[in-house]
Amino acid sequence: MSVTIYHNPDCGTSRNTLAMIRQSGVEPTVIEYLKTPPSRETLKQLIAAMGVPVRAVLREKGTPYKELGLADPKWTDDELLDFMMAHPILINRPIVVTDRGTLLCRPSEAVIDLLDAPVGRFVKEDGEVVEAR
Repeated sequence: MSVTIYHNPDCGTSRNTLAMIRQSGVEPTVIEYLKTPPSRETLKQLIAAMGVPVRAVLREKGTPYKELGLADPKWTDDELLDFMMAHPILINRPIVVTDRGTLLCRPSEAVIDLLDAPVGRFVKEDGEVVEAR
């Protein structure tokens, strides 16, 4: 199984998702998107593959979201993509791409649906236990 994760190592949700992928026996392609942001076209393709609106991929916490006034509905999808290209921290994470689909894995256990052999039990960094469905 091919797995790619758009990852931020400073994010606990992203670290937990990566650990669940690895615990399932897969070594994913890890793209630290703050160091190597996706191209605009790749980001558009990821959003389309997830079947969500562009706004659903915008991260608010710890970003310039508020300062840029991104809550204002006046911004078009293209303008929001421009902001994400200028400020990759606005791209919510982790985004995981597998043969089974593409998903923003928030919460981290959402990755279970994308894995061929998900872990039966996983303990997150905060101690929360996740049981595979």
